[in-house]
Amino acid sequence: MPQARVVRFPIHTMMLLISAVLLCATLVAETPRMQPITQKGQDHFSTQFASGQRLKLDIRSGGVRIVGTDNNQISVHFEGRKASELDDVEVQFRPTGDGGTLKISGGPRNDFEIRIEVPRDTALHVRMPFGELDMQKIRGDKNVELHAGEINIDMGDPSDYSRIEASVLAGEVDSRAMGVSKGGLFRSFEKSGAGKYKLYAHVGSGQVNLN
Repeated sequence: MPQARVVRFPIHTMMLLISAVLLCATLVAETPRMQPITQKGQDHFSTQFASGQRLKLDIRSGGVRIVGTDNNQISVHFEGRKASELDDVEVQFRPTGDGGTLKISGGPRNDFEIRIEVPRDTALHVRMPFGELDMQKIRGDKNVELHAGEINIDMGDPSDYSRIEASVLAGEVDSRAMGVSKGGLFRSFEKSGAGKYKLYAHVGSGQVNLN
C-alpha cells in the first residue's frame, strides 16, 4: 500500500497564506458596516458616528443649521411650514475610512429648513449651492462653500485656530470676534495662529459672518 505523501510548505509561504485568510475575513466583516444608508420620505434620519471624525456634507439649497452635540451620532430633522412634504427628500450616508459623507437632496424649495446634529468634535467639509448655513457648537476644522447666500459660523475662540480664511467675490466678510468688517468686490480676510483647527469659509455672492 503506497504511503500518503506529506506536502511541506516553507514557513514564509504559510505566513502569507494565514495573512491572506485573515485579510479576507476582515474584509467580509467590514463590508456590511461600510455600506451606504439611504432613506427617502422619512421625517427623521440618524446613524452612529464617532466623535473626532471627518464628515463631508453635500446639501441641497435652503436654510440649514448644523449643531454640535455630545451624542456620537448624526441626526437630521426637517423644520418649517412645509416640513411634512417629504416624498422626494432623500438622505444618504456613506461611511468612509476616516468618517463619512452625508448627502441631502429633494424637498420643497421654500418654508423648509434642515437641522443636522453631529458630534461636537467633528471636522466638517460642507458644500451647498444657495441659501443660509448656520454652524454652532462645533470644535474642529471647518471648510464651507456656498455659491450664493450667507454663512454664519459660531467659531468660538479665534486662538483655537492655526489658520482662518474667509472670502466673498461680492458681498461682506464680518467678524466681531476679530474686529473685521469688509464689504464690496473680492473681499477676504486671513489670520494665522497657534491653534490646531483650520477654518475656511467662502461665498460667491453674499455674506460670511464669523462670531
